[in-house]
Amino acid sequence: MISCQSRCQIVSALILSLIFALFTGLTQADDLYFVDAHSQIDQEVEDISLVLKRMNENNVQKTILSARGKRHDSDIVRLARNSGGRVIASIRTKGGKYTQDKPRFYLKLEKQSNNGKFGAIAEVIMYHAQKGHMAEEVEIYPSDERVQAVLAAAKSNHWPFVAHIEFAALGRDKRQRYMKEFETLLKENSSTPVLLIHMGQLPPQVAKTLLTRHKNLHFITSHADPITVNKSTQPWVNMFQGEHFKPQWQVLMLEFPDRFVFALDNVWAEHWEDDYSKKMKLWRKALGDLPVEVAEKIAHGNAERLYQ
Repeated sequence: MISCQSRCQIVSALILSLIFALFTGLTQADDLYFVDAHSQIDQEVEDISLVLKRMNENNVQKTILSARGKRHDSDIVRLARNSGGRVIASIRTKGGKYTQDKPRFYLKLEKQSNNGKFGAIAEVIMYHAQKGHMAEEVEIYPSDERVQAVLAAAKSNHWPFVAHIEFAALGRDKRQRYMKEFETLLKENSSTPVLLIHMGQLPPQVAKTLLTRHKNLHFITSHADPITVNKSTQPWVNMFQGEHFKPQWQVLMLEFPDRFVFALDNVWAEHWEDDYSKKMKLWRKALGDLPVEVAEKIAHGNAERLYQ
C-alpha cells in the first residue's frame, strides 16, 4: 500500500518529468545505444561469437563479460581481444574455489587482477538462494575474507565492486545482518563505486533510503524485467508495468539518474539465443519515456563513467 504522501511525491515527480521533457525532449528510443555492464556466458553457447551478433542486432556497443560454468576464462579474453574494444573481459569470482574458501581462489584472483587481460571484476556472491539444480545456496557475509579480497582487487585496479545479495530471499534476521554489514562496507569504502546487482531484490522505498545514505551505491538493473520474473519463482524486482516503468521506479531514476546502471546478466544459452532481443526491446521502449539525459545515463553513460 502506497501512502498518500508517497502518491503525491510520485505524481509531482512525474509532472516534473513531463515538464522537463517539453524542454529537453524525450529519448528517441531507436537511436539509444546501450552498454551491458554485467553478463556471463557458459559452455552451452557453442559459438561465443553470438555475443557480438546479439550486440550488433540491438545497438549494444559494449558488454562486460565473464565466464560461467565450464566456459574457460581464456575464451572471454580471446573474444575481448578480437572485439575491437567492444567486449571487456571480467574476472569470474564465483565457483567452488570461492565458496569453499580454497587457497587457489586467492592465487587466481591475484594473478588475473594483475595480468592486464581483464578490465573488470564480476559479481561477488554474498547471498544467493538455491535455484533448482543450476545454482546452490551461498551464504557469505560482506565482512568475510573472500569478499574483502575481491574488494581489494577491485580497488587496486580502480574497478567498481559488484555485490550480489538477494535481500528478498533472506529471512528477517539474516536480512538485517546482511544489510548492516553491507552498509558498513559502503561507508568504509565511500570512494569506491559499489554496484548492487539485480537491484538487490529491494523495494523502491528501501532503494531510495540506501541511495540517499550512500553516494557510492549504484543499482544494476539486471533481472528486473517481466521476461525474467515470469520465468522464475525467485523474488526478483520487476521495474515494469506493461511496457513502461512503474511510477515508483521512474521517480527514483529521475531523482538519482547517475545511480542506475543497465545490464542484462545473461548466462545460459536461452538468455543469449531467445531472451536477449526481447529484453532489449522492452528496455528501449521504457527508457524512451524518460528525458534524453536520464535515459542516456542509464543505458550507457553511467557504465562508461564507472568503467572508464
